[in-house]
Amino acid sequence: MFLPMSDPQRTAMKGRGAASSRMPGRFGLAAREAYGDWRDSAATLDGPPPGLRTTVTEERPRSILSFNQSPDVPFDRSVNSYRGCEHGCIYCYARPTHAYHDLSPGLDFETRLFAKPNAPELLRATLAKPGYRPRPIALGTNTDCYQPIERDWRITRQVLDVCLEARHPVTITTKSDRVLDDLDLVVRMARENLVAVAISVTSLDPDLSRKLEPRCAAPAKRLAALGRLVEAGVPTHCSVSPVIPAITDEFMEGIVAEAGRIGVPSAGWIPLRLPHEVAPLFREWLDVHYPERAGKVMSIVRSIRGGRDNDPNFGTRMKPEGVWADLFRSRFAIACKRAGIGKHRFELDCTRFRRPSTHGQLDLFA
Repeated sequence: MFLPMSDPQRTAMKGRGAASSRMPGRFGLAAREAYGDWRDSAATLDGPPPGLRTTVTEERPRSILSFNQSPDVPFDRSVNSYRGCEHGCIYCYARPTHAYHDLSPGLDFETRLFAKPNAPELLRATLAKPGYRPRPIALGTNTDCYQPIERDWRITRQVLDVCLEARHPVTITTKSDRVLDDLDLVVRMARENLVAVAISVTSLDPDLSRKLEPRCAAPAKRLAALGRLVEAGVPTHCSVSPVIPAITDEFMEGIVAEAGRIGVPSAGWIPLRLPHEVAPLFREWLDVHYPERAGKVMSIVRSIRGGRDNDPNFGTRMKPEGVWADLFRSRFAIACKRAGIGKHRFELDCTRFRRPSTHGQLDLFA
């Protein structure tokens, strides 16, 4: 639950997904209030307030490889080189992580970012440990590994360099065509069955995308990137996610058809999830952009989540229930059949792993 603010007005901010910087009440954080007189918030005299600038702070963690035991995801370890995400997707389930650092899961999450430049050396040190056993490392599972700041920081590329050197398999999940900047590395890894790339496509409407995920690549660019990866021989997956009832579900069939046309062998869908602070942020977004259908959207969301905004439980959080959920599943299955896309699971090669040395070169007898 959010703490109240003195300024109840919510308006769209160009280039940003969230409509506010309200603080969550889960951790007893102080409320934020709009500062100044009525002209500051209403902006009726001098136009809208200036846009928020993105700031990036260096963070140097002690470890970079995170492990999980969730039965709902197909990986048990991941690397997140960034904290926060400039893409600004209003539905992002990672937004609540900013609250752990006394920052807003709203606008702070997409403007006050953290980069981990020592991620490659930390990963190298982990892979070099005698007891380490390889399994695919997931990149981009929490915040996008190819968000705009990757253009300057290039941390994801350095992580891929380490994995290629060690012959360690990775999976990449992104909403950006910036993955093509590293196509040389990705192709080399694909030739050795060390990589699979999933690109998420939420809609086919660029105007909707600018509201929903304002700093992501346009849908057409993401589909084009999938096509380039297919042509280059890279195992690819089109993720239609999240499916938002009465907002994006109308595009399911079209996205799958496009994926089939360009030869993508695998596709899947993920229903909207609204954990913790994401639910009130999403409701704000609906009130700003789609007030006429906000009630319908949330009614369907609750119907597939057992009457709640979100189902946090392992085993069911990724498996919506009810009539609407069954309808989405049927529609998606029919679309895949028409597009010639089957159920495909990429089995990456873990047998060729070579333990790297900590000084940056492989040991002679590794």
